[in-house]
Amino acid sequence: MLATLFVACTPEDYDHFATITGTVIDGETGDALGGVLVTLLPGGRNIYTGSDGFFQFNEIDADRYDVQAQKDGYKDWRRNNITPNAGETYHLSINMEKKTK
Repeated sequence: MLATLFVACTPEDYDHFATITGTVIDGETGDALGGVLVTLLPGGRNIYTGSDGFFQFNEIDADRYDVQAQKDGYKDWRRNNITPNAGETYHLSINMEKKTK
């Protein structure tokens, strides 16, 4: 019985990872943008948005990151110093502007 009490009182394992998600839209029309290259720095992890404009970086260290988004015909977008907390999801709303000729 004593062993059971010790096991029950051990600290819980805490999640050491975070998640960054986001939705990318055309800043003029509000339409979701698929095929946007989203890069997480440091680390250089890349992902493309789906047709719904959504992206997700799972199981990243709770640290400070920069996120950039690129798509042909649009100005590059970047946000610096994003700091997700361990066990939480940090969500970005990205409005991309079309390039002017």
